[in-house]
Amino acid sequence: MTHSSRTYSRLFSLVALLLAGVAGVRAQSGESSYSCLETPYSSHAYALGGSGIAIVDDDVSLVGSNPGLLGSEIESQVSFNYMHWLGDSNFAGVHYGMAAGERGAWAAGLQYLGYGKETATDEAGNIIGEFSMKDIIISGTYSHDITDRLRGGISIKAVASTYEQYSAFALAADLGINYYDEERDCSLSLVLKNMGGQLKRFDTAYTRVPFDIQLGWMQRIGSSPFMVSVTAWHLNKWHLPYYNHSTDALGEGAGEIKDTFFSNLMRHLIFGLQFQPSDNFYVAIGYNNKTRTDMGTYQRNFLSGFSAGLGLKVKSFAFGVSYAQPHKGGSTVMLNISTNLKELLRR
Repeated sequence: MTHSSRTYSRLFSLVALLLAGVAGVRAQSGESSYSCLETPYSSHAYALGGSGIAIVDDDVSLVGSNPGLLGSEIESQVSFNYMHWLGDSNFAGVHYGMAAGERGAWAAGLQYLGYGKETATDEAGNIIGEFSMKDIIISGTYSHDITDRLRGGISIKAVASTYEQYSAFALAADLGINYYDEERDCSLSLVLKNMGGQLKRFDTAYTRVPFDIQLGWMQRIGSSPFMVSVTAWHLNKWHLPYYNHSTDALGEGAGEIKDTFFSNLMRHLIFGLQFQPSDNFYVAIGYNNKTRTDMGTYQRNFLSGFSAGLGLKVKSFAFGVSYAQPHKGGSTVMLNISTNLKELLRR
């Protein structure tokens, strides 16, 4: 079989998986849940607003945003991530990836999401103890360079959820593609996220996984060290209404449902700006309007919807940290550390 034939065969397989996944999503009933599948693993992606599907970097944790970003340039890389979310929620994970031939790469990951302790009560409301809630995600990813500029990838994710004595299990797949023009430093991506469904339910009702279609663009501004990024997400659903709180002159609360063309448009967009003077350092800020508007006026502050972070590479190690304060009651911090095992062992 020629290289061209093998490429078309892989593309056909990816399209077949895509159609099967979409069909599975449409067949599901019930409300969408499994928000754990929307949590980024990369502090770089979180700094740019939480998506980052068009970031071009040799960072294996970016497979959580777009499997089409994984490439053979990672060689043999392991990445650890930790995120303190609101309240007592703490997330942590590890991902490992390596090259598979000259044009391919694969990765595997384990992600733990713990949501702290909750008070357990009986039917009469009496406190009988505490219980924990957690999600565990096991993932596998494969990517392939279709051309010198075009790369595609697929991730399969198994999600096990345990909330008190209830448990559930779901399977989901991400299908992503990235086009990168190195001369212009321009990256374009398309991702179909979380195609699949629940295999074991908590009780009698099935819960859908949060299927999402995303488009991303990231571009260097001329020859400057600045880059801009725009991500459009939730493209499978135009209407994203939200409840807008307001306060009158007497301090009494009122509100309305916002569902205008402009409010929907802005809730579909994530904006980012990055300062990157070299391949070894960046500072990034992002703005996610959906995050801001999801937080009511009484619960958010000026920083809601904004995020910021920086990354640094020193010898065989790369470090990243990002920060956001979506809610006035708490802040979120994400940390990443990765290293190339081959380079580390050679030293």
